[in-house]
Amino acid sequence: MSTPILSTKLYIPPPRSKAVLRPRLIERLNEGLLLQRKLTMISASAGCGKTTLLSQWIEGSPLPAAWLSLEEGDREPARFLAYLAAALQTIGVDIGEGVMSKLQAPSPVPLPVEAIVTAILNHIAILPDRFILVLDDYHVVDSKPIDSALGFLIERMPPQMHVVIASRHDPDLPLARLRARDQLTEVRTSDLRFTSAETSEFMRRVMGLDLSAEDAALLESRTEGWIAGLQLAALSLQGHQDAATFIRSFGGKHRDVLDYLVEEVLQQQPEGIQDFLLYTSILDRLCGSLCEYVLMSEARDSPMNAISGQETLEYLERVNLFIVPLDKERRWYRYHHLFTDALRQRLSRKGTSEVGGERDVSELHRRASEWHERHKLLLESFHHAIAAQDVDRAARLIEGEGMPLVFRGAIGPVLHWLDSLPKEELDARPALNLMHASAMLMVGQMTGLEPKLQAAETHLHAAEDDYTRDLIGHIASIRATLAVSKHQPDTIMAESRRALEFLNPHNLPVRTATIWTLGYAYQLQGDRAAAGKAYQEAVTISQKIGHMMIDMMATLGLGIIQEAENQLYVAAETYRRVLHLAGDPPLPAACEAHLGLARICREWNDLDAAEQHGQQALSLAGQFEHTDRVVACEVFLARLKLSRGALSEAVAMLAKADHFARQHHFAHQLPHIAEARVLAMLQQGNVRSASQLAQKFDLKLSQARVLLAQGDTAAALVILEHLQADMEVKGWADEQLKVKVLQALALQAHGEKLKAAQIMAEVLGMSEPGGFIRLFIDEGQLMRKLLSAATMSKPKQLPLRGAVDGPEQKLLWPIHDYLERLLHAFDVEGLESGVTSVFVPGFVQPAESLIEPLSRRELEVLQLIADGLSNRQISERLFVALSTVKGHNRMIFDKLQATRRTEAVARARELGLL
Repeated sequence: MSTPILSTKLYIPPPRSKAVLRPRLIERLNEGLLLQRKLTMISASAGCGKTTLLSQWIEGSPLPAAWLSLEEGDREPARFLAYLAAALQTIGVDIGEGVMSKLQAPSPVPLPVEAIVTAILNHIAILPDRFILVLDDYHVVDSKPIDSALGFLIERMPPQMHVVIASRHDPDLPLARLRARDQLTEVRTSDLRFTSAETSEFMRRVMGLDLSAEDAALLESRTEGWIAGLQLAALSLQGHQDAATFIRSFGGKHRDVLDYLVEEVLQQQPEGIQDFLLYTSILDRLCGSLCEYVLMSEARDSPMNAISGQETLEYLERVNLFIVPLDKERRWYRYHHLFTDALRQRLSRKGTSEVGGERDVSELHRRASEWHERHKLLLESFHHAIAAQDVDRAARLIEGEGMPLVFRGAIGPVLHWLDSLPKEELDARPALNLMHASAMLMVGQMTGLEPKLQAAETHLHAAEDDYTRDLIGHIASIRATLAVSKHQPDTIMAESRRALEFLNPHNLPVRTATIWTLGYAYQLQGDRAAAGKAYQEAVTISQKIGHMMIDMMATLGLGIIQEAENQLYVAAETYRRVLHLAGDPPLPAACEAHLGLARICREWNDLDAAEQHGQQALSLAGQFEHTDRVVACEVFLARLKLSRGALSEAVAMLAKADHFARQHHFAHQLPHIAEARVLAMLQQGNVRSASQLAQKFDLKLSQARVLLAQGDTAAALVILEHLQADMEVKGWADEQLKVKVLQALALQAHGEKLKAAQIMAEVLGMSEPGGFIRLFIDEGQLMRKLLSAATMSKPKQLPLRGAVDGPEQKLLWPIHDYLERLLHAFDVEGLESGVTSVFVPGFVQPAESLIEPLSRRELEVLQLIADGLSNRQISERLFVALSTVKGHNRMIFDKLQATRRTEAVARARELGLL
């Protein structure tokens, strides 16, 4: 659920029919386009005519223009970029549903701003024609993240795009660099000042006043050519017979002139118009029905009750009273910002006898809040409730009619308001403390969150009515989510169950989030069936209510369960759906989906795709604050290096991951790191260290692997038998498969070839539906021999779980094609029969040896390198893919400790390999 895009902010203000044309400035703006500069900056004080100049220029330009009128609410990067994308869509830029859904959807993680801007630029780059993007009133944003995003966009934007910024002060952009590169056109206050001739034309043509040349020059001098001052002076002059005397009567700075002239203008208006202007100045945007609703008074009769709001707005436009239309239908308007400021200051200074004082101003805001709420503009309603100092109403609006306002993209305004409230105000309303905690959780502010929950609990009423019970449930749900980030299954389980017990059945957003946390607890506890059921329920509900974040996280959980059940094809599709939900560019939470796809691609022996997904996962994980996912990605990439034979690189990566995990207290990641380090140590021939590490972390499978490397097959089989029984009880299909693979190898090495063949029959039956390949290749020569023996018989059916009638009965293999694929993969890898490989359990590379042994295929590739063949020529000679040749190169260079071809060949000649 998202905050709607207000189309009035994208409307290009039309030039006034009687406006003074300014050809000298139009020519300067056109020059920026002609020279293909990146940026035009119009930086001038309020009331200098920046917007009017731009509307004239756009009207006469042959290029299409996207327009965005900014306001204070656009300070959040997500909201700013959403409106930026919406503005570009008005001129036909196909931003893509993924980007827009990402920007408008709630997210508990920081927005990947540069990735979003990059995606927008990619869509712009395919446009055939040039266009203009105007950002009006940029000064109101005043946000470093948005300055950075815009600077990133300007630096990298394609040549068909030209950006125009209108601001009261210079933005924090790399202006000096753009200026030095002649990429910047500048228009400033001094440029926008009206000359005496322009002043005379304005008074005559626009305001209907025929001043003498002397009076026009004097007026230009008094106002310093300030168009807002000129317009106010003209309005004031309409009530004076002696223009010269009036012009001489005022002077000073713009602020003083403004205050004086507003007084003059207001006094000339009928009382009803004065009330209308003052009372409606609290609104950022005006329409007839909104003005009428705000101006109604229950306490006293108002002269405005008999005046149509729409008619009044049209009258103000006819008399040029600083009102700007926001749509072609003339339904929505706004006052000139300078005029709004002046009216609001006057409204705040008025005494009780004239306006009704502060109490009545609050009433105006309260009625504005009511109107916006009725029209489903909840964020605007919330802002007026704050201005009315109506804490109860603001607190109710935060809850958002079943979908909290923070889930609608208003995290910043809500958090800012709650931060500003005194502790006493929060404690008096436990729901506010709870909403404060929820908003903090959404932006990752974990510090200080628990005290908010405790404060809410302390001040809850003793009576457990439905509302109080729902608050208790929400508190528990937040605590469960906190425990998820710390991987604490017992705490997650306890708090999730408490949340579901107390939450109102109709509070679906929080209940759905809690069902997801419950599924995560089940997953951590190893109850995969229960986890899958919880995730599926969370997906179903979240899709119904539009809770995109929980839909994505629960779908991700389903993918992990499917992968653990060896359903690799199904899991891959699920992970791809997560990436679709995460959008383009993806939310950081999508790192887990990329990591899942990386594991699957590696298992399918597509190492290039695996590395690509692994690097994407690592990049996204880096966008989180204090997360263990970086460690998980590093461990995977290190294991991928082992698969490629890049042993030294893998060892370095694992050492880095181990240091990072210990430094950040990610103790739960240490066993996973240790498991990968054991594999690396065995490849190094460091069996003793591998054994110590496996025992330290009680890694049973790694212990069995070490025993096989030591040749103690009997002890390895004992461990594997116990481990297999344990995995069968738990129903962990992925771990069962790993154990059975080592059992088959251990039995083969132990001389029990028939039992080994029986286990292999089960392994192949379990692995073929998922398309496992790397599972076999990584075990090396002994596995190659087992599979080769299996191909000697080609019956049509598989016996039940490896059952055999007698010793003389040949095993029945149902999946001969799968076996052929596996053997072909071994051949491509260079692990033909009789070739020693570093991956073979039981083979230990002497620690003192300078190199790891090269396989037959690697020796063949090395010889072709020495013969001067290119990678492509080698791939054609050996009938293998170019990527496979590059993979062999990496392994050869790593084993020979070389960095380039000539060095590898020289080293090989020294060792007698050529």
